[in-house]
Formats: sequence, structure tokens, C-alpha cells
Amino acid sequence: MLDPIDDVYKTRLSSVRALLIGPDIDALLIGSPANRRWISGFTGSAGWLLITKEIAMLATDFRYWDQAGQEAPLFDLYKITDQLSREWDKFIGQSFVAYLGVESQHLSVKNFNDIDEATDVRLIPLKETVEPLREVKNSIELDEIKRAAEITDEVMDLAPGFIKPGVSERELAWKLERELRERGAHSLAFSIIVASGTNGAMAHHHPGERKFGPGDSIIIDMGARVNDYNSDLTRTFLISGESNDEFMRLYNLVLDAQQAALTGIRAGITGKAADQLARSKIEEGGYGPEFGHSLGHGIGLEVHENPRLSSKGKPKSLLSGMVVTVEPGIYISDWGGIRIEDLVVINDSGVENLSRCAKKPLISA
Repeated sequence: MLDPIDDVYKTRLSSVRALLIGPDIDALLIGSPANRRWISGFTGSAGWLLITKEIAMLATDFRYWDQAGQEAPLFDLYKITDQLSREWDKFIGQSFVAYLGVESQHLSVKNFNDIDEATDVRLIPLKETVEPLREVKNSIELDEIKRAAEITDEVMDLAPGFIKPGVSERELAWKLERELRERGAHSLAFSIIVASGTNGAMAHHHPGERKFGPGDSIIIDMGARVNDYNSDLTRTFLISGESNDEFMRLYNLVLDAQQAALTGIRAGITGKAADQLARSKIEEGGYGPEFGHSLGHGIGLEVHENPRLSSKGKPKSLLSGMVVTVEPGIYISDWGGIRIEDLVVINDSGVENLSRCAKKPLISA
């Protein structure tokens, strides 16, 4: 009998087969780390899944051989012993497939050409494979994300105590990283963003040697990774200076926009409609062009995954169990920026906010 975790992967494998394998595609090749991990449980950095109606195979090399056997018991193993370009025919050929679906957004041109030259299969590029199945999280995934969010909350609550005049962006980023790891993060979800003063106008600024001073705003964007699942959280702080009025006016505009979205998002509305809940507030405040990115994104095994809360693209309804960020912002060149980001689980009646740390921006110099 399979244990509960193995049963999850058995269900996922059945879902992939039912959704993707049929008359037009009789096999699927998966090499992207997140999709491979979601289907099989294998966490190694090198491996390929070959899935048909009858076959589930995982190809990897000696570095991950024992690991693959332990983590992916539902998959037969194929050992890669030569250059990958010389293995495709043996690995794929033994499945006797004719039409092989491949991940067009993840498979390199070289691997595509190598497979095409080495085998007789017809390659069918697919824009999406497993991604839609990953959008709604199960209880096990939610537990991992919630733990990652708790760790990130704990560390963000410490951040005001680390922010002092004379401390640099890079120093603060290191202190935050150390705290995340000491509290249980297996790794960082992404490189921590610390953007102070005018650097805050760059939404993805890399921490540098700029030192904080009175009147500086500081954007901190960080996340923890727990068992490959991620969190994402942003807060903006201000070291009090001669006047805080302009900062607080814009901060409250962003906060009001976020609250409008948090209040209005629920299962059934589209990602485009969710984006508009916040965007309309910022546009009414006169800063529409300064809110240049989308309202939010899905998160799970990847920091940025579907669904998208965006004014662009085709409207797509949000479903109960999706986990998304809600992160409006305003960015002004030669002034700085403000972003406030929470992590939420969508349900039928609204959202469950996983981000519990305070939204109190002012820090005494």
C-alpha cells in the first residue's frame, strides 16, 4: 500500500496522463525542475521524465541514482552513462512512441535538435504541460507554503531593528538572509531585494553599498523556501526625517489599493479583474503610469508561476486553493518607490492572508 505522499504522486501521474496523453500525443517528456518535482517527487537538479499511458520513467545519472530511487518510487529508472545526446535514442526509443510532447518553454534548442536527429519520433512543442495542474495547491503544499510564509513574517518583523543610519543595503540583506536560514528556511526563495532611497524606483534592485540615512525609504522583498515551496513578502519602511508627509501620502495610497484587492479577490473573478481592483485606486490617485507591473502572481514550486493577476493577457478565472501575491506599488525615478506585498490563499468567500507581519513603515532615526 502506498503511503499518503506516494498516493499524491500516483494521483498526479494519473492526472498528467488523462490531460496530456491521447491520440495526438502518446508520450510526454518533462525536464523542467518544477514540473519534474511536482509529478515525481524527485528533487535532483538533473533528470528527465518520460510518461506514456503505460510507462513512467525517470532518467538521471550516477550522482542522483540512489536519490531518485528513494524520492520517485513510482518511476522506473534509466541511468544516463554517456553524453545525453547519445542517450536519447535508447531512453526514448524503448517506449515505442510516435508523437512526443515536449516543453517548448523549457527544452533547449540543442536538446530539441538532438532528440529530433537521434529518434524517429515527431516532437510536438507544448506551451504548457503540467503548469495548469500545479495552480491549485493541495493541503500538503499549503502547509509547506504556510511554513515558508511564517518564517518570512518572523524575519520581516525583525527588519526595523536592523535598519539604522549607516547600515548598507548589502549588510541588511545579509542579516535578513541569515535570520531566514536560522529560522528554518532551506534556502532563499530568491535573492533578497533591499532598495533604499532613489534605488526604490527599481522594482528589482540588487542590494549595493548605499548606506541608509534619515529620510530614506527602504523596500525589502524576500521569501523563504521550505521543501522546495516558496513564500514572497514585501514591506516598505521609512527612516523618519524632516518631513514624512509625501512618503505617507503615497504609502497610504498603495496600502488602500492593496486593501481593495484583498477585500475583493475571491474564487470566480479573473486575474485581470483582481488587478483592476488595486490599479483603479492608484490611477484615481494620479499614479497609474507609476504602477508598472502586475498586481501579483502565483507561487509554489516556483516564485513566479500561474495564475497571473494582470491587466494583460487573456482573462482567466481564479480558483479556490490558488496561492497568489497581492503587491501594488508606485515607483518614481529620482524619488524612490513603495511596494506592499502579501501572500494569500484564494477561497470561495475571499482570501486567507498568510502574511501577518505589521504594515507600520516609520522607523525613528
